[in-house]
Amino acid sequence: MAQTSARRVSRTVMCAKLKRRLPRLEQPPFPGELGQRIYNHISREAWEMWQEQSRLIINHYGLNLADPDARQLLRQQMEEFLFQDETEMPEGWVPEGQGDKVPAGAGKKGDSGGAPARKK
Repeated sequence: MAQTSARRVSRTVMCAKLKRRLPRLEQPPFPGELGQRIYNHISREAWEMWQEQSRLIINHYGLNLADPDARQLLRQQMEEFLFQDETEMPEGWVPEGQGDKVPAGAGKKGDSGGAPARKK
């Protein structure tokens, strides 16, 4: 019975991102110190959240992962997303399907919208 409990505990991790004990990754996501840190402190659920966030970042910024600077940016964003309490969305990001909504304050009386009137 003790072996079963020990095995069950070893398959979970106190997730640094989600602040609760959850199933861990099957193995480190990549070699090295950061991969091991993620394996030891990040749950499978939080890692899946990061994968969604990374796609958003790659697409938003048009990152070319063959570029070392782009990989460095993505790695920095990953560490912030997984290990910091507050995560910011990319500058100028708008949730899908909300890009055509009228901004707050638009459409007020006397505001015809569109470009400002031309000077005469």
